[in-house]
Amino acid sequence: MQERKNIEVVAAVIRRGDSIFATQRGYGEFKDWWEFPGGKIEAGETPQQALHREIREELDAEIVIGDLIGTVGWDYPAFHVTLHFYWCSIASAGLRLLEHESSRWLAASELDSVKWLPADSGILRSIRCALSGQA
Repeated sequence: MQERKNIEVVAAVIRRGDSIFATQRGYGEFKDWWEFPGGKIEAGETPQQALHREIREELDAEIVIGDLIGTVGWDYPAFHVTLHFYWCSIASAGLRLLEHESSRWLAASELDSVKWLPADSGILRSIRCALSGQA
C-alpha cells in the first residue's frame, strides 16, 4: 500500500471589520470552489513566512498575521492536507487577484453562500462565531 502524501498548508483569513476575504479557484479539480488564500509551507519556512510569501504571490499584497484560528486535517483522494488558519489584516494598499478567478468579502451570514473547498469548510464555524461576536 502506497503511503498517502501529506501536505502542510497555511491560509489567511483576512478580516476587514465584520467580513472576511474569500477567493475562488480558477484551475484544477476544484475549479470554481472557494477557499481562503494561502498555500504550501516550503522546506525551511515557518508558517508565517509561508503565509507572507503566498499572499504576495497570490494577491500582490502585504498582510499582518495575527493569531492562529485553528488547524484542520482533511483527506482528499490523492493526499492528506493539514491547514493552519490565521487571522490576518491587510497592510498594503489593496488586494489584486493574480491566481484566482474571483473574490468576495463575506459577512458571517454570507459564509454559506459560496461552495467552500472541503478542508476550508472545517474552520467556518470558528470564523462565524468570531465575526458574530460569539468567540
